Amino acid sequence: MKNKSDRVPEFFEGDGDNNLLWEYVQSLSPETVSHLSKPTSADVFQVMERNVMGLLGNIPPDHFDVTINTNRENLGRLLASAMVSGYFLRKAEQRMTFEKSLQKTDSSGADAG
Repeated sequence: MKNKSDRVPEFFEGDGDNNLLWEYVQSLSPETVSHLSKPTSADVFQVMERNVMGLLGNIPPDHFDVTINTNRENLGRLLASAMVSGYFLRKAEQRMTFEKSLQKTDSSGADAG
């Protein structure tokens, strides 16, 4: 019998087959995980920070000594939520940058014609 702390959280469990995403995440090197975990812009970092603070509860630390207790499974869920939010925000940032570059291209093409 597996120790409860060694159990794979149900959001990573497959339907009988091994979950390929979970296997992929486990196969990543620590350097790759570190690289993927760092936001590339201050804007994305601030939104992610606000999101995590919202999930944990936004209590001002200068007025309270806050300690959060949880178990491994709930912490894993929090991490998964933060990761999904981070990937979403990164893709939104990439799309915004792409759209801005298209607008510049369109406006410079209109100036040339």
